[in-house]
Amino acid sequence: MTETGPSRTEEFHAPPLRRLRYFHGQMLGARDFQREQDYHREKLRLRMRCLLGYGVVCGLHVEPVPRDQDDCPPPADEETPPATEDGEEGGAEPERTRRRAKVRITPGLAVDCEGNEVVVRGGCEIDLWKALPPHERDTDTVWIGVEYAERPVEPTRAVYNDACADTSDCEFGWTEERYTVRVTGCEPPVDERCDTCCEPCEHTVLWLARIDCVDWYEPVRRNHIHMNVRRPFGRHLPTVITGINWIHGHTYTIDEAKDLLGTLDEDGGLVVRFSADVRSDTLRPGVVELQVIEGGSGRNASTWYMGGTFAEPDLESAECDEFTQEFRYRQITRETLQDGDRVLITVRAAFLLDRCCRPVDGTHVGGRVPLIRTGSTLSAEHGGDDRCDLPPSGIGPWTSGTGAGGDVFESWFFVKER
Repeated sequence: MTETGPSRTEEFHAPPLRRLRYFHGQMLGARDFQREQDYHREKLRLRMRCLLGYGVVCGLHVEPVPRDQDDCPPPADEETPPATEDGEEGGAEPERTRRRAKVRITPGLAVDCEGNEVVVRGGCEIDLWKALPPHERDTDTVWIGVEYAERPVEPTRAVYNDACADTSDCEFGWTEERYTVRVTGCEPPVDERCDTCCEPCEHTVLWLARIDCVDWYEPVRRNHIHMNVRRPFGRHLPTVITGINWIHGHTYTIDEAKDLLGTLDEDGGLVVRFSADVRSDTLRPGVVELQVIEGGSGRNASTWYMGGTFAEPDLESAECDEFTQEFRYRQITRETLQDGDRVLITVRAAFLLDRCCRPVDGTHVGGRVPLIRTGSTLSAEHGGDDRCDLPPSGIGPWTSGTGAGGDVFESWFFVKER
């Protein structure tokens, strides 16, 4: 059965909370103090998970490690000898078969889905081949992430023997909170929970990046590292607009505008793409609106509305999918655009609901939602300002949204005679 809305849990995902009650003459042991620590730690995790959420708070960028100075490439006319299965011959790895696919995780802070804080203080360098499980090495695409971990430290000999022990053994006196780097060649599952507070999570690894086209014997290239797989910190991961098939603020000729709007072509139309599924039944008349503001010389600024309809998905078909990740909206009337007109495109994102019945976060921040290359936009050149090629988080590409959800997605383009 397909999940179509917020799930309902029968039991709240939280352990029973009992705090120590002190009284005069009470006998306390190590177990009592440990349970008191657990009480406060569970309260902190519960507050973090339910009130604030989880994900990457800051930092934790994945960067390529440059080629070492002694890693000189072989001459062009010299053939590189084949590498063995483990890259070693007689215990020494040949210089020209040394594995150089390494990345660095920068310092930062994250919170996993259980509410544990993952702190990377000084950054770390990762050899992808060594970190990848041996049975997953038959791939050139890997994912890298971090996971909360603990380890006992500082062994200390007990002053008094345990009641069941003959001698006093050393016990670790402290627990160090740390992290573990995870690398996998299998695509990690996506957290599809609508309620991240009450429902238990199954995967505690915080994935930071996907690395494509990995060549184990060459340094990783920066353009092969994709950090848009990471989850930003928050209770929910909002659905946003990730692509449109027109250039915001661009000037098109009248014929190009007709092709883009699908005026004469049933396969044309404006395409809007989302980061996740959106309910098809929320794509109703009035959600998308095309308004033409007349320009040209003389008296102008008159406005009129251009008639349109959803071409994809087919909302009138009884067999249409319940969810979609994009729609195509085309003009169905024959109004004529003229030189100097401006076409204003409005998508009322607050009325578009995702799988969890939450509104799409549609604010068109900076007008920088990326371009979807389709037949009507292949020849268009983007002449925009590249000084903000990445959003403030430093993780691209740009999308709509401010984290508040809803709002109105606005965009426009201009029309010229030639």
